[in-house]
Amino acid sequence: MRKALLALLFCFTPLHAAELTLELPGGTRTLDTATLLAHPQAQEVAIPDDVSYKRTMHYRAVPLAALLDGVSPAQHLQAVALDGFAAELAAEPLLARDGARAWLAIEDPARPWPPLAEGKPSAGPFYLVWTDPKAADIGPEQWPFQVVRIRYLPSVAERFPALRPAADANAEVRAGFAQFQKNCLACHRINGAGDAQFGPDLNIPHNPTEYLAGDFLPRYIRDPQSLRRWPQGKMPAFPAQVISDEELAQLIGYLRHMAGRKVQP
Repeated sequence: MRKALLALLFCFTPLHAAELTLELPGGTRTLDTATLLAHPQAQEVAIPDDVSYKRTMHYRAVPLAALLDGVSPAQHLQAVALDGFAAELAAEPLLARDGARAWLAIEDPARPWPPLAEGKPSAGPFYLVWTDPKAADIGPEQWPFQVVRIRYLPSVAERFPALRPAADANAEVRAGFAQFQKNCLACHRINGAGDAQFGPDLNIPHNPTEYLAGDFLPRYIRDPQSLRRWPQGKMPAFPAQVISDEELAQLIGYLRHMAGRKVQP
């Protein structure tokens, strides 16, 4: 669904200078392409194995931390794309200046980026990319593209109580909730809770742990097309490099726990 929306935007939206809106604790401001390209900390960065382009890419980019005035490591941000895709992001890794480092890549209208695929738009106007992402276990969902807004929000647990595990849930379930936020929440809801508009609700009317028995659910998460192959399938694969076996077990533990906590939206 997201690719179809992006294709529609590409057909009707010419490449031009864009604006990024920052809604942060210190206030709201808007920065345009020219301002960001001329930012005093802007520089050329090389991104090996770019998540979206699947190859080495070079960008004019600004350290994201330089734009997040007033944001503290304990806070929570959301990056919103042109099509409404919303990536939930903990602030702490975004503010890091060593190890894994977040950058806002800026598409120059005079030097447009290549399309993401044939007939598709590019990752612009703004794209959150990482150098040395493995140092902080940064996953693909933490690379939102076509970003137009970055905003401070309360944590997911505060905003959506229906996503929370029970207060007495064990450590594995709580860890699984963290994995769900990192890897699934951008596309899926649970109990109708969440901002996602792309994938199905994972608890209402049925939780996948209720209808995918044996090892079918982990196999499906690892490679959706290996179980259900169809041209319109949009769910990406989550190989061991993205989510380890231990983390996958935690995620499934959380889903199984939430099957017993259904709340009709």
